[in-house]
Amino acid sequence: PIGMWGRKHQQYLKEHHPMLYSDLILSGKLYGYLAEIDTQAQNKLHQLVTQLAEKEGINEQLKSQDQLAWVRAMNNIRDRVEEIILQELIYGEDAV
Repeated sequence: PIGMWGRKHQQYLKEHHPMLYSDLILSGKLYGYLAEIDTQAQNKLHQLVTQLAEKEGINEQLKSQDQLAWVRAMNNIRDRVEEIILQELIYGEDAV
C-alpha cells in the first residue's frame, strides 16, 4: 500500500517525468520509492501540524472550551501543511 501521498506522486511522475517513472517500474523500485515518499509525507504532516498548532496556541484547553473553533483552526493548519507537502515532496523538483 502506497497511500494517498504515494499515489499523488505516482500520478505526477506519470504525467511530468515519464522516463523516470518507466525506469522505476523496470527496475522494480517504483512501489518502494512511492512507499518511502508516502512515509516521509505522513511524518512531515504530523510534525508540522503539531508544531503549528503549538505555535498558534491550538491546544486541549481550546478544544474543551470551543470545539468548533478548535476544529476550524486544526483544519486550517492541516490544509496549509498539506499544501506545503504537495509543493515540497509531491510536485516539487526536489521530489524527483
